[in-house]
Amino acid sequence: MTKTVDVLGIPFINTDMDGLVQMLDGRLSRGEKTFVVTANPEIVMHALKDPDYFSVLKRADVVTPDGIGIVIGAKLLGTPIQERLTGYDLIWRLFQLSAEKGYKVYFLGAAPDVIEEAARRAVEAVPGLRLVGYHHGYFDVDDRRVIEEIKAREPDILLVGLGFPKQEKWIARFGPELKKGLMIGVGGSFDVLAGKVKRAPLIWRKLYLEWLYRLIQQPSRWRRMLALPRFLVTIFKIRFRAK
Repeated sequence: MTKTVDVLGIPFINTDMDGLVQMLDGRLSRGEKTFVVTANPEIVMHALKDPDYFSVLKRADVVTPDGIGIVIGAKLLGTPIQERLTGYDLIWRLFQLSAEKGYKVYFLGAAPDVIEEAARRAVEAVPGLRLVGYHHGYFDVDDRRVIEEIKAREPDILLVGLGFPKQEKWIARFGPELKKGLMIGVGGSFDVLAGKVKRAPLIWRKLYLEWLYRLIQQPSRWRRMLALPRFLVTIFKIRFRAK
């Protein structure tokens, strides 16, 4: 059983990327349904003030530390996490698994032109990728035509990019209707995949400054970035309370 680390009540998986992919591959090969949340400090802080969302995260099969703040927070609490596991890196590993083992993939989310371009680029970049369908994210959450189409395509890997908390709540609501598959919220990954948003260069990522690069690209995100200092303040409060 894969070990987890508790960070503010959320159980984060404690492994490296290879270990995560191996575990997910095993579940896919056995036809086990798996709900994955890629969580950063912003998601954790939102969950702390939204009981319904917190409950959704607790029901997930896997929560990955997608954000260096989670790794830092876990270390400060005395329960280190091996490494940051980004959702964007994970989806590329899943694309490779699809090409190697024939897993069927479906994209849900983003604007119509973005999801179409993301699909085109993914298929072009990974020969053999079994992309069985895609749908934009501009639909009414109660519209059953979307889930019915997905059920008809029977994907093994369903990537949902509706932004949090909507994507996780959508998966929690409609995921039980699927017979199988890995369901994962991927946030704005389709925008990056489509080339609409540039991912931080490798050196920025190695220095754990990807958040700063995104803020420079999208200054309007500054309010969302305030979640990181609030998260760390909460961690420090717990740490000093324990002493």
